[in-house]
Amino acid sequence: MRLKSVADLKEGEKGVISAFLDNKLALKLLEMGCLPGTEVKLDHKAPLGCPYCISVSEDYQLSLRKSEALTILID
Repeated sequence: MRLKSVADLKEGEKGVISAFLDNKLALKLLEMGCLPGTEVKLDHKAPLGCPYCISVSEDYQLSLRKSEALTILID
């Protein structure tokens, strides 16, 4: 079974953060509120696929590069 990341979400889909693939980037994301167990929703992505705009806990929006979105694993 392939792991699913934020980059795999379709616009409007939600997921719950389960883990991170990049430890250095994980620290940055944790500081921005992307904690394991937190619900994220893909609001939209740019026409060429980057950046991704996600809502974190419905409190705020965060823009991510595709390479960053690929490191956030979700359930």
